[in-house]
Amino acid sequence: MRRQVLLMFIFCLASVIGQVTYSIPEEMGKGSLIGNIARDLGLDVKRLRAGKARIYTGDSAQYIELNRERGVLLIKEKIDRELICKQTTPCALHFQITLENPLELFPITVEITDINDNAPSFQKEERRFEISEYTVVGSKFVLEKAFDADTGVNGLQRYTLKPSDSFVLKLHSQSDGSKKVEMVLQKPLDREKQEHVSLILTAEDGGEPQLTGTMQIHVTVLDANDNAPVFSKAVYKASITESSAIGTLITKVSATDADKGSNGEVTYVIGNSMDTVSKVFHITREGDVILNGLVDYEKEKNYHIDIEAIDQGGLSDSSKIIIDIIDVNDNSPIVNMISSSHSVPEDAPTRTVIALMSVSDPDSDANGQVNCFIGENNPFAIKITSNNFYSLVTDSDLDRERACEYNITVTCSDEGVPSLSSSVTLTLFISDVNDNAPAFERSSYEAYIVENNTPGLSVFAVKASDADWNQNARLSYILEDSSVNGVPVSSYVSINAESGVIHAVRSFDYEQLKEFHFLVRAQDGGSPPLSSNTSVRILIQDQNDNAPQVLYPVQTGGSLLAEMVPRSADVGYLVTKVVAVDVDSGQNAWLSYQVHKATDRALFEVGLHNGEIRTVRQVTDKDAVKQRLTVVVEDNGQPSRSATVIVNVAVADSFPEVLSEFTDLSMHDKEYNDKLTFYLVLALAVVSFLFITCLLLIIAVKVYRWRQSRVLYHSNLPVIPYYPPRYSDTLGTGTLPHVYNYEVCRTTDSRKSDFKLDRAASHNVLVTDPSSTGTLQKMHIQKNILDEPDSPLEQKPPNTDWRFNQGARPGPSGVAGGPEVAMGTGPWPQPPTEAEQLQALMAAANVSEASGTLGPGTMGLSTRYSPQFTLQHVPDYRQNVYIPGSTATLTSNPQQQQQQQQAMAQQASQQALPPPQSGQPEPPKAAQTPASKKKSTKKEKK
Repeated sequence: MRRQVLLMFIFCLASVIGQVTYSIPEEMGKGSLIGNIARDLGLDVKRLRAGKARIYTGDSAQYIELNRERGVLLIKEKIDRELICKQTTPCALHFQITLENPLELFPITVEITDINDNAPSFQKEERRFEISEYTVVGSKFVLEKAFDADTGVNGLQRYTLKPSDSFVLKLHSQSDGSKKVEMVLQKPLDREKQEHVSLILTAEDGGEPQLTGTMQIHVTVLDANDNAPVFSKAVYKASITESSAIGTLITKVSATDADKGSNGEVTYVIGNSMDTVSKVFHITREGDVILNGLVDYEKEKNYHIDIEAIDQGGLSDSSKIIIDIIDVNDNSPIVNMISSSHSVPEDAPTRTVIALMSVSDPDSDANGQVNCFIGENNPFAIKITSNNFYSLVTDSDLDRERACEYNITVTCSDEGVPSLSSSVTLTLFISDVNDNAPAFERSSYEAYIVENNTPGLSVFAVKASDADWNQNARLSYILEDSSVNGVPVSSYVSINAESGVIHAVRSFDYEQLKEFHFLVRAQDGGSPPLSSNTSVRILIQDQNDNAPQVLYPVQTGGSLLAEMVPRSADVGYLVTKVVAVDVDSGQNAWLSYQVHKATDRALFEVGLHNGEIRTVRQVTDKDAVKQRLTVVVEDNGQPSRSATVIVNVAVADSFPEVLSEFTDLSMHDKEYNDKLTFYLVLALAVVSFLFITCLLLIIAVKVYRWRQSRVLYHSNLPVIPYYPPRYSDTLGTGTLPHVYNYEVCRTTDSRKSDFKLDRAASHNVLVTDPSSTGTLQKMHIQKNILDEPDSPLEQKPPNTDWRFNQGARPGPSGVAGGPEVAMGTGPWPQPPTEAEQLQALMAAANVSEASGTLGPGTMGLSTRYSPQFTLQHVPDYRQNVYIPGSTATLTSNPQQQQQQQQAMAQQASQQALPPPQSGQPEPPKAAQTPASKKKSTKKEKK
């Protein structure tokens, strides 16, 4: 699009203020030239730069900028005339250019001309009508007006309607300059020939190139509605105040329709195409026009509303409502500070301009008239320079010592009822000459810093103040030239010139430097500058950064040193003294000594604070010749540091005694350290293997015992009573003791070397004889597990109620006893346990197989159980098992076995013989095997 810049300027002299007007088209690009303002105002470019020329305005500054270097006005942002002025013509931006020293004000006007950048548009893309076929020719149908944001020739110019067979357009000019668009029927409609008619309404503007907007019109032909509604007035007028509330009734319109029924019902609608109208106003079915939004006199002073009355047949009539907005005093004056000074020297002359401001009020008439004033007791006055422009000037002499600043409040009030006002406060500082030197808070400073600090660490800050203002009170801190131990102080510390914070340049070492002094100067920024000094003392604090150092005994790598201790040394004998030092100070250098490892901790001790190693007890001949102590020397710092020293001590009366012990000490230590890790790993592996093996063995034994108990419990082996040798006289009478108790001596851990006695237990066995008359025979078997003849247990007397008859005595092979057990009437004193039943079954197995199956290591059991029950695990019961009423005793010796078999055979053949008397001698004891003799010998020794 071609744009043409129209430049024109007009100079109007009104007193001392000139005015320049420019005319430019809208939508100019950013940076486009508006005009040479320096030339048009007759000013030099240097004057614009020296006077700090700038644009003062409320809204124009965002679109226009001033280039002081070239003296021209430029486009700062694209200008959209429709956004700024809408339909208002002419459209212009008003602003002022201000200069300082002296203050000057030049009003500028930039007129914005319209270009054809907006096409006409309809609010709706289509419109539908329902028209009866009896509608008479000449009937009018109001169409929606198009809207074009452009003005003048670029605005909306004409409408066209196509096709134009049945309808034609008719335009009517209105008082506001707009045109009412009507569609007129020019020939009758016939629904039978054409029920639907489609038309296109086109709106065209007059710009170059021409822009258009279209709307689709759909007509549906109906029957029998030949009267259109008619408004009572062509124009309705009303007025409301801008402060009216939403829902206020503005006016009432009415239209009549000569038709009857539904064709005579009229509906009112707002026909304006602008969205703002439909949002602000609303019309009801009864014709009441109601305020639906807020109105503002400063934005719109009046509204033109097009309304339509439409009946059910689609016939309509149009009218207009003009609503005037009445202004109220709802806007306070607006005070804009154009230019102001933040400070003024106290020797400024009277009538010096402090600030320049403009005042405006959007209200009209008296509501927009403004008066300004300031408070009393101020050395200032306000003067009006031109229309709506005011200046603030000094009215008397200033004195900074009396007041260093002023808060000046300017109040502007309008003449409305009630009156509204606005105020602006200006803070003005009174500057002073540089007549005060800086002053430190203290005459001297003292600070501490821990050694080994990080370079650049902030130590502390010095602070000074100056009673002057601004630059005169702006202080700079400087290190005075001095040296510490011949080195410039700047190599140790630095100071921030603005904040006065002192930083450490290097890392300090307390052992080398404990403190140093220097001077700091504070200097203000006045002309000439004033300054003062203060003294600073830096103290270095010690840190526990050094570990103790052992001076004696000296640790050498090639030779071995040892202290000699005679075997005659008494308690408290001084062996040696560990001497250590710590270069730190204070509690960081307090040392303590303690023994970490020692060959014999009970022989030596070290003094906690003096490091003396002394004997704790008397040295004996049993003490090892070679003694080794590891002493730890630890300081008292936080955290503490330590050192270790190894002290070798030789317990001997002469040097040759210890020479052989210490020759291979170093080699032995090396080999010991090398093999220590290997032994630890090996020990861990062995312990783990033994643990798993023991666990599996315990599980296997538990499972085997459970299975063995079930097998033995359900077996058919005969139960043979077992009698100790000392009861031979009782057996001779055919009686058994009622209860047998035995004790077990069990050794516990060898390290504890003690014994525990288990509680006494009873073994009860039931045996029945098939030849008996059903009398229950009960036997109680007692056995001493250790087979000690001098057992302290006292035996109970025989029970005469229980006897073996001749048929109940078992033979040598166990055939006398049947596999079944018959229960009698007599109860058991105590139920037999599984262990008791197992021992009884073992004894019975020995008796039943004594003729040939009893081997030296199987106890007469079958080969199925022989691997588990061996003589090395189970006591040899064959030594003490014999046949009741006989002197035969079972043994593992083949000759003795043969003798026992003959004795049992003879006993079986003499069942009818009476039992032996009480004076009969006891059966001989079983012969002891060499293994049992050896075991007894070990027991006696123990």
